[in-house]
Amino acid sequence: MHRPFPFQTPPDAAARRAVAPVICYPTETLPAPDSATYARARQSARKIGSVTVPAREGRAFRVPAGGFFRISCTEGPQVGDLNLFSAEDPRERFYSGKTRALHGTHLGVGDRMWSVFPWLRPMATLVADTLGWYGVDAFGGRVHDVIGTRCDPYTHWLLSGGGQYHHCCHSNLTRALSDAGVEGAEALVHDVLNVFMCTGFTADTGQYFMKASPVRPGDYLEFFAEIELLGVLSACPGGDCSAEHSSDTAACHPLEVEIWETPAEALAGWAPPRPNGYDGTHGR
Repeated sequence: MHRPFPFQTPPDAAARRAVAPVICYPTETLPAPDSATYARARQSARKIGSVTVPAREGRAFRVPAGGFFRISCTEGPQVGDLNLFSAEDPRERFYSGKTRALHGTHLGVGDRMWSVFPWLRPMATLVADTLGWYGVDAFGGRVHDVIGTRCDPYTHWLLSGGGQYHHCCHSNLTRALSDAGVEGAEALVHDVLNVFMCTGFTADTGQYFMKASPVRPGDYLEFFAEIELLGVLSACPGGDCSAEHSSDTAACHPLEVEIWETPAEALAGWAPPRPNGYDGTHGR
């Protein structure tokens, strides 16, 4: 019978732990967001619509390329789960993992939401955040993460011993995308930007945690649409995520999405980013 070697701490353990980290994806060579164009466009943009996302539900919205969309807290502390798709081809959708690798675990002003392979291009750029003051708290918590997946009925079934719950964010997003006319919606729903959610990892066990969101009525995130977008947003059934999610007991509130269109003359010199230039041969 094989007997494993007893665990031993190597004599150079401290030196190994002290090795300095290296940033995996230095972003200095990425094209910088054109803040001057965004500011000029925002001054000229006109509001063309709004969508109310009811508590514990999901809704779809569309944004023209070069326009803006704003997600607002309106009635009480509430987090939301956001998916983005190309309005021309919903197979092109938000890639949270690569966005996290490029910008970090939580997004701030100037960061972008990138699309999946083979497109890998900016879909939206975060241009305003009224929670930018929050920073990092004593627990390591930050707002607007791209590390959580989304609450879903499959994990709920596992953890609840077989419970059926249909208003998890995954189901909300699936219904909203299907209602927008997209076939095969569930297969296209993907890991989200957790809007307003305050999250991090515990220092001792490395577990993903959530805590009460600092969002209050009047707070918002605003994005510039780099391409024509179809978005779906779920008002999470966890409310402000101070205690639980996927339940009918948490206090929940609606969210508001407002959409602006920018006149062509205010976008002079700007064009939507082209799909990624890799030739797709993979060495064949």
